[in-house]
Amino acid sequence: MGTSKGIENPELRFSAALVRAANLPGVRIDREAYLRQALGRHCSEEDIRRAVEGTPAEAGIPADVLDKAANDSINYEAAKASALSAAAGIPGLLLLPATVPADVVQYFGHMLRISQKLAYLYSWPDLLSDDNDDLDDATKGVLTLFIGVMFGTQSANAAVGKVAGMMSKQVAKKLPQKALTQGVIYPVVKKVAGYLGVQMTKQTFAKTVSKAIPVVGAVVSGGLTLATYLPMARRLKKHLSGLDLTKPANLVVDVDAAEVVVVPEPSPSAHGDQHAADHTVPSP
Repeated sequence: MGTSKGIENPELRFSAALVRAANLPGVRIDREAYLRQALGRHCSEEDIRRAVEGTPAEAGIPADVLDKAANDSINYEAAKASALSAAAGIPGLLLLPATVPADVVQYFGHMLRISQKLAYLYSWPDLLSDDNDDLDDATKGVLTLFIGVMFGTQSANAAVGKVAGMMSKQVAKKLPQKALTQGVIYPVVKKVAGYLGVQMTKQTFAKTVSKAIPVVGAVVSGGLTLATYLPMARRLKKHLSGLDLTKPANLVVDVDAAEVVVVPEPSPSAHGDQHAADHTVPSP
């Protein structure tokens, strides 16, 4: 009884699919290898080294270079996801019970691939590089929010922005574990996971219908995947590229102390006071 209720829970259904997708072969992206490949044609070896050891933002990689690399990755992953979905549609009605669930998990696997690639380009830390690592709760939370952004949920947008803001103030390049697992972000993660679980059910139904007729189903299924994946990936790219993590202009690195100091920007009134002081004529 308990197991049946657990499976019917949309939040648990999505979380289980997320873990299965993360463990599919080829889903986990090696951050260093990807950044070297994505930036190799556009940046010097020194800039790439700094991007790998720190972040692309800290290395001063231009936004247009990051956007070009992001678009290339989105197009590559969209084509790959569409081709695999089309292949899953070839058998038709006979194998639907096996092909549809596998196709949905594969689809989420490609969402995780592009999520990692975009995250690394836009200065997020390592997420799933190590194949031997279990998917910890903080990483599951961030990936859930990323997929939520792809599905257009405003609460996920706001939560990702908060996480990025927290990280931009940290010296250590890691996810804010407490906020994601028991703090202010955690309720949003649960809410988004529940929403995505409902969307999974709808997507499974749509894919079942599209695959019902052999060969024709392959064309429809592949086209449906391409039509949904591209705008969703672009939505995540647009959101991540505008966050604080991509703009370290207010960070000053103290090399000797190995600390990062946040330098507040002067207020408009301070500019005005300083301007007035600079132009005050001294009394005789």
